[in-house]
Amino acid sequence: MHGTLPFLNQRKFPIIKRGNLHTLQINIGLKCNQQCFHCHVNSSPKRKEKMSDATIEAVKTFLITKNIDTLDITGGAPELHPEFRSLVKYARENGIHVIDRCNLTILEEPGMEDLAQFLADHEVEVIASLPCYELENVDKQRGKGVFEKSIDGLKQLNSVGYGYSNSKLSLNLVFNPQGPVLPPAQDELESAYKKELLNRHGIEFNKLFTLCNMPINRFGSTLVSNNQLDDYMSILVQSHRDENIENVMCRNLISVDWQGYVYDCDFNQMLNINLSDNEKQIHISELIDNDVEGDVIAVRDHCYGCTAGQGSSCGGALTA
Repeated sequence: MHGTLPFLNQRKFPIIKRGNLHTLQINIGLKCNQQCFHCHVNSSPKRKEKMSDATIEAVKTFLITKNIDTLDITGGAPELHPEFRSLVKYARENGIHVIDRCNLTILEEPGMEDLAQFLADHEVEVIASLPCYELENVDKQRGKGVFEKSIDGLKQLNSVGYGYSNSKLSLNLVFNPQGPVLPPAQDELESAYKKELLNRHGIEFNKLFTLCNMPINRFGSTLVSNNQLDDYMSILVQSHRDENIENVMCRNLISVDWQGYVYDCDFNQMLNINLSDNEKQIHISELIDNDVEGDVIAVRDHCYGCTAGQGSSCGGALTA
């Protein structure tokens, strides 16, 4: 389901304005070696959409012109894009921190045998999806065999220095709930993850980020099919906390799709809600000479997914 669900425009989310822009998040392509039911970008092995060379050049110009601190690369599996490595190298050569949103199983794909070492050599922060530390739950959500491949991927990352407390190579994991519920307390779940992964597999990592499942696209369609959308939205709205608004990711980030069009966040991108609710799509090349600080951010009911409970963003919980 690509587009806004009818239910998601009935409430009035608080007004948010953008602060200092320090992160550029780009969806470099929709092709993925997995197809997860909670995926809000509807990625799969069949998707062919990818960012063009011209748009990648515009991204590079934007990074330098705007003095961006962090380049956050998503997909699909971003590593499948043929220019992924050259873009990483460019950013790091210019002192820009790079995040790779990795699904872990990509490390097991043919042709990716040196990926872990490449990421380590360029000190790329890896944020990796692992919805549980138990095989049954992971394979149920992401497909048969995904858990074992994910464990092997984590071991590869550990082998090149990722995930240790005394290492500069950050390995952070991401947890998504199995269904229409809020994630548990991040600190408590992180402790359980660290204990279980170390004891069972000898794996270490730095932080665990808990994320709400957004009621959009593939997950939203599942909610509708199961007559759960209304109840899930009620949970999100009733759990809203005003204090989370100050720390939501869209206040310091903009999101770029594979075509180069810009949005207030990754979720708005998937719903075709243009940057600041503009009538027309804006290409990143058009923003190189324009400032977005202070602009009003486009909001809808799905934004309650970022402010419910502990809050949820690409960097995990917002409040303790």
